[in-house]
Amino acid sequence: MFEIALYQPDIAANAATIMRMGACFGLPVAVIEPAGFTWSDSSLRRAGMNYLARAEVVRHASWSAFREATAGRRLVLASTGASLPYADFVFVPGDILLMGRESAGVPAEVHAAADARLLIPMRPGLRSLNVAMACAMIAGEAMRQLRMFPR
Repeated sequence: MFEIALYQPDIAANAATIMRMGACFGLPVAVIEPAGFTWSDSSLRRAGMNYLARAEVVRHASWSAFREATAGRRLVLASTGASLPYADFVFVPGDILLMGRESAGVPAEVHAAADARLLIPMRPGLRSLNVAMACAMIAGEAMRQLRMFPR
């Protein structure tokens, strides 16, 4: 199993896009609260369409609640501050891909708790991709390595 976790997401449409991807590929999505939007937000419904009902989404009240629920599992953080390219990383079953807030990433405490930190290499002078796009790239590589794509 491979899972995605969103740390205090602040853009409803991006969170819904990731949840939609999770539904399509059978990837659970954990949302670490507080989110920067309400769960009734129209942009959440618009981006998630009818896929949200088929997504496996677990909401955690806090970072500490998430850590308690996922103890013993490897936490893999996508970070612009990382040095290891995501395609050079070896994923294992049980990994949790953690995506930070669109506006601020993750705090130092969360960054330090990660077992691995991955970077998406890009052209000099450019820093980051949309969080949903970055999540899809890294999750796709993990699924490829773990042979998780439906046949």
